[in-house]
Amino acid sequence: MDLALVALGLVTLLVGARYFVGGIAAIAAALGAPPLVIGMTVVAFGTSTPELVVNGLSAARGSTDLAFGNVTGSCIVNIGFVLAVTAMIRPMRVEPSLITREIPMLIVACLAIWVFGNDRLLDGAASGVWSRTDGLVLLLFFSIFLYYTARQAMSARSDDAFITEVRGEAGRAARPRSLWIEAGITIAGLAGVSIGAQITVDNAVNLARGLGLSEAVIGLTVISLGTTLPELATCVMAARRGDADIALGNVVGSNIFNLLGIGGLVSAIRPVPIPDSGQPDLLMMALLTVVLLPVAIRSQRTITRGEGVFLFVLFAAYLSWRVSSALAG
Repeated sequence: MDLALVALGLVTLLVGARYFVGGIAAIAAALGAPPLVIGMTVVAFGTSTPELVVNGLSAARGSTDLAFGNVTGSCIVNIGFVLAVTAMIRPMRVEPSLITREIPMLIVACLAIWVFGNDRLLDGAASGVWSRTDGLVLLLFFSIFLYYTARQAMSARSDDAFITEVRGEAGRAARPRSLWIEAGITIAGLAGVSIGAQITVDNAVNLARGLGLSEAVIGLTVISLGTTLPELATCVMAARRGDADIALGNVVGSNIFNLLGIGGLVSAIRPVPIPDSGQPDLLMMALLTVVLLPVAIRSQRTITRGEGVFLFVLFAAYLSWRVSSALAG
């Protein structure tokens, strides 16, 4: 029953997030906001809104293990599942801007959040924790990244995959509806996000207790797989229409947002102790992130089907080991 309610909450959350972000973008377009700002907002927040709301609510309620599991798990799932499946559908060409801009920033974000979570190893502390200070530093990094990306976007080539996606989202936001209709859609989407997040978090905690698993494992598996469905749908559709390079930008951008934006916000709301079993999750997240750069550079800057299979096998093996270890423990 708890699993069914988690699924119901996730569906409500995902549908609500879609209409909420779309409504906000349309209102901004109607009020004359610059298309670049609108497009970047939708690209940055669109597919990551479910993680943002679930983790923010989890932190506010004290379920920090669930938030930790979802922050790390979403990044693992994005690379090992979403990106891998997309590459298996269609090999993806890697834009130079991803190699020089987004992927290096993702590696920096991953290393930062790994360092912040290793107080025990680096400082001899009793346990690791993402403190409020760590959260503010992550949010500062995220602000710098958004500013730098906006500056780069203004002078980028018209065939840059990121700019193409931004312009497409801005065009979809400028739809011919009245401001009142868009306001109604936005409010309905916000209600869906709020209700869906509450149902998801409440029943995820109950599910963890019922199965004898930690909240971190539930966040790493059930919640992460559920909240990354927008990324999966977006990337698969992009691959099917021949825009797999945009799919890679979606995954990398979403992970940067998860680590710096959501990780920073969650830690600023409430310090997040690193669970005793959380270090392998941080290491796996770091491994997949660091491996992504050589994978992107190889084969004439193309992520091949074989490399997609490699990432997927790595992900599936780790997830199987993580769940079996949790059940055995």
